[in-house]
Amino acid sequence: MKTRIASLSLAAAALCALLMAMPTMAANRSACERPQRLRFSFVPQGRDVDQQSALAPLVEELRERLKMPVDVIIPTSYGGVIEGLIAGAIDVARLGPASYVTARKGDPQITPFASMEQVEPNYAAQGGVSSVYYALLITRQQGPYDSVASLRGKVLALADPDSTSGALIPRHLFARQYKLQFDQYFSRIGYSGNHEKSVLAVLNHNADAAFVASTNLSRMISDGQLKKSDVRVLWRSGPIPFDPFVYRGQLCADIRNKIREVFLDKNALRVKLALDNLRATHFVPVHDAAYQIIRALP
Repeated sequence: MKTRIASLSLAAAALCALLMAMPTMAANRSACERPQRLRFSFVPQGRDVDQQSALAPLVEELRERLKMPVDVIIPTSYGGVIEGLIAGAIDVARLGPASYVTARKGDPQITPFASMEQVEPNYAAQGGVSSVYYALLITRQQGPYDSVASLRGKVLALADPDSTSGALIPRHLFARQYKLQFDQYFSRIGYSGNHEKSVLAVLNHNADAAFVASTNLSRMISDGQLKKSDVRVLWRSGPIPFDPFVYRGQLCADIRNKIREVFLDKNALRVKLALDNLRATHFVPVHDAAYQIIRALP
């Protein structure tokens, strides 16, 4: 009898201890994350080393202001960055509009906090500076293709399945406008990996046409990789909101606030240098609602 009473007493004590620990356990589950190192990445735009170099001053400013190491994760694909954010392997990233919408579906706590106004001398609606960009269908200026109809049965290059202007807009808005079955209209559709590779595929006769972002094509022209007269634009989309920079909402509020402050600091010399590298004038605040236009696509 005494043994049974002792056992019951021990069980009761264990239960009490468990009940007392439950609030702490719940608090731990809901606690914000304070990583030892911040992981930063970006979706492929052109050569990854160029984008890494352009963003280097911004990364250095984050290291100094956050007082923690910031590792740059070189992407393998748009999907790799999306999966990294959702899995918690990446904390801050530059995404495209469509890849942001995809990432947000996977984790509603992924939050856009900044975008850019970019110098766009070649394809902006009014020239100069723009906070939007366009999907362009291009072909070689000296080639035989002078209309969308002339591309029926030809080879098309897309950037990446998660690219806004290099895949999503063509497959939805373009196909709907021309009332065509996208995958049947072209004889072959290939993914190049990024916009610059799509442009080069056209110029090198590996594709007859490509859908590319106006900003990427404009940069290649400004950098002397091609002349504006080398390509013919057969179709132009409506304006698309520019790339968001996002962070994981699980990061502690002071870390998130400091990251946002760094991006929006108009007086920080390193931030200005990064903006110059990106051919942008300044970072601007951005919110989820700006990308509703992407969610509205069928």
